Amino acid sequence: MTSDAARDLVAISAWLDAHNGTRDPEAITWARIAKVSEEHGEAVAAFIGATGQNPRKGVTHTLDDVVDELLDVAVTALGAVEHLRGNRGEALDLLAAKIARVADRTRHAPAVSPTAHPTAPTP
Repeated sequence: MTSDAARDLVAISAWLDAHNGTRDPEAITWARIAKVSEEHGEAVAAFIGATGQNPRKGVTHTLDDVVDELLDVAVTALGAVEHLRGNRGEALDLLAAKIARVADRTRHAPAVSPTAHPTAPTP
């Protein structure tokens, strides 16, 4: 654990674990992982709102709202990793290693034309 973010993530995860300490350990783990899906749903809902896909509601969110919800997904997922790893401050190092592996794969992937990728919408 080398950063404030890592310490904060451990503290959040340990706090959640402490408040669920009387529950079955498997149920706690299920809840931590399922919460990632719940947060994902909120990110999707925010994107639907940012792009005005529901004509009855119109535009209800901004792309900043979408980013905030996506960050909630990330924090929740990393907290679940901390839980699975015993809250030892490993999640961010594991994330950095994962990013490095994915980046390495992309360096060896065929080149793609920049026009082949759509840009983010501007509602």
